[in-house]
Amino acid sequence: MTAETTTVKSRQYDVRFDKGRHHRAKLGFVVLAMEQTVEDDVFKLTPEGVGVHFSRMPMSNLATVETLKAMEPGIEAAASLLLPDDELDVSCYTCNCGTMVIGEDRVLDALRRGKPEAIPTSVMTGVIHGLRAVGAQKIVAATPYLDEVNTHVLAFLQSHGFEVLDIQGLNLVTNQEIDCVQPEFLREFAASLDRPDADAVFVCCGALRTLDIVGALEDQVAKPAIVSNQAMMWDCLRRAGIEDRIDGYGRLLQMSGRDVGLAA
Repeated sequence: MTAETTTVKSRQYDVRFDKGRHHRAKLGFVVLAMEQTVEDDVFKLTPEGVGVHFSRMPMSNLATVETLKAMEPGIEAAASLLLPDDELDVSCYTCNCGTMVIGEDRVLDALRRGKPEAIPTSVMTGVIHGLRAVGAQKIVAATPYLDEVNTHVLAFLQSHGFEVLDIQGLNLVTNQEIDCVQPEFLREFAASLDRPDADAVFVCCGALRTLDIVGALEDQVAKPAIVSNQAMMWDCLRRAGIEDRIDGYGRLLQMSGRDVGLAA
């Protein structure tokens, strides 16, 4: 018995198209292989009509200067996988200490090679613009890092014109430890570094869950608090021309990007 062959022939349809779900902007993020915080925070801060897209890249679980430097070759390749057949408005590298150890310019160049049409930025680029937007010149900085990494953090902040009144790290070496630091402890730790002459408190590292407490930290210290993923998303949105104000995550997300030249 021979099976019959059925020929399928669809009719021609007059298909209607619109601009898609992500019609306002498309943002791409290069995240680390073991990352567990950045994506959740980005989704919390994404306005309707904006698309967020992620590509992961290899990194050792140990956050040392040596392992951070070793990430550089993977940035371009990861960026090239962000909507490879479509266009992004902005591409962003999400590792704070990686940006500072590798070098901001080298990171941005790698993003440009991987996704040439997108505006390249990094989480630390966003932090610098965020600190400037709130008028900070003198700051204190809280990090989870080893002192060898904080040496790069201090030099980076100073190279961008900030006076760092104090910088303290938790001397954590694995990303799992950093992911699991209690948010309330982070609020207490950051607030303990505040000084009357500090213009802002900065908490470094996107793996820390500081987005959960940035509003409470600002209330406690009565001054702006800049935390990594808050500043990163503010920077990416403003570069893409998205000026939505987002409530509940610190005063930076209420501010325009035009004052620091970030509006597209």
